[in-house]
Amino acid sequence: MALYEHVFLARQDMSAQQVDALVEQYKGVLEANGGKVGRVENWGLKSLTYRIKKNRKAHYALMDIDAPAAAVHEMERQMRINEDILRYMTIAVEVHEEGPSAMMQKRDRDDRPRDDRGPRRDFGDRGPRPDRGPREGGFERRPREDRA
Repeated sequence: MALYEHVFLARQDMSAQQVDALVEQYKGVLEANGGKVGRVENWGLKSLTYRIKKNRKAHYALMDIDAPAAAVHEMERQMRINEDILRYMTIAVEVHEEGPSAMMQKRDRDDRPRDDRGPRRDFGDRGPRPDRGPREGGFERRPREDRA
């Protein structure tokens, strides 16, 4: 059997429990066709770069799959039919990564406190910049009335 990473985007007006139910539904499809699902990560509701089917946000979910190609095709066929799925992508991989995905590591990094930068410095008003004069060897702009 081949190894895959599968990510899908679900509509923004669904609840987290409904997204979990979708994951379980597609997990059942894969298992019925001789596959197994390893790690499942819900990345939560995230903003989209552009609108997809009138949605500005979507629930993201990742599944690590160990299944024959026919099982993955059947799951993708059912996703195309389902109106709750906005987009999906399945990628064949050599080996599944251990531990949390890059998206989950990013979330952990963003959750830490921001106090590690130290106190802010106030530079105050530095005053006007001194006149530098015309540039050496550069383009000198003519007054507006002299332009043709």
